[in-house]
Amino acid sequence: MRTLWKGAISFGLVNVPVKMYTATERKNIHFNYLHSTCKTPVQYRKFCPRCNTEVKQEEIVRGYEYERGRYVIIRDEDLEFLPGEKNKTLDILDFVDLAEIDPVYFDKSYYLEPSPGGEKAYTLLKKAMTETGKIAIARVMIRSKSALACIRVYNNLLTLETMYYPDEIRAVETLSAGVKEAALHPNEISMAKSLIENLSTSFAPEKYTDEYRAKLMEVIQAKVAGEEVAVATPPEIGKVVDLMDALRASLEATEKPEKTKTAKNAKTAKNGRKKRTG
Repeated sequence: MRTLWKGAISFGLVNVPVKMYTATERKNIHFNYLHSTCKTPVQYRKFCPRCNTEVKQEEIVRGYEYERGRYVIIRDEDLEFLPGEKNKTLDILDFVDLAEIDPVYFDKSYYLEPSPGGEKAYTLLKKAMTETGKIAIARVMIRSKSALACIRVYNNLLTLETMYYPDEIRAVETLSAGVKEAALHPNEISMAKSLIENLSTSFAPEKYTDEYRAKLMEVIQAKVAGEEVAVATPPEIGKVVDLMDALRASLEATEKPEKTKTAKNAKTAKNGRKKRTG
């Protein structure tokens, strides 16, 4: 695994030298765009329409559009004296409880591995965080971008999750229609809670798979083998049913076997008593 970043975690007056690696990867299937006539991959060029010429990499500069069609040029020397531009330190700002952070703040995950000579400080920070149940909020520069981050223990390893700053989270008030509270019947609430209970279990990530990607790969492999691809019949869109009917049907479909068996036994016993009474 290629090292993405090298630096140190600043923990009070303690420095923990670490190496950072990307912890996740997308398994999306990527396609090339081809010219339909000759099946040649289409090229994407850096082209200036005003000069009618291709632009070399050394001729490209950063431009910030401050008004429509008007740009200010930002060069490398303009960035040199910005705070943290060349900083290679993960500065811990606070320690907090993980439960206090809403998942909307999390962006991307990275593994932090101790650099040679930093094993003891790394182990100390990891053990202290484990025993206190705290995670660290830190600030870091990655590829010339300042990021808020949290450092936590995952599978006996320190990991870093980059986070969005508060002003990068869109306010729910920006939704045009908003969310209007509808009137609910107590039975609807009770049945919805029962449905949640029926579907509740322990989180087992290995049971979740990308079915779309698997089916798409089957189509690709069939095409490679020169086979005809079977066209699936689109599912019929069911009619809209009453909310209570939908809840009742969902509860019946998700009842645990033990619960269903108990209910059936109770019904059988009740019928038996009726027959004896008759």
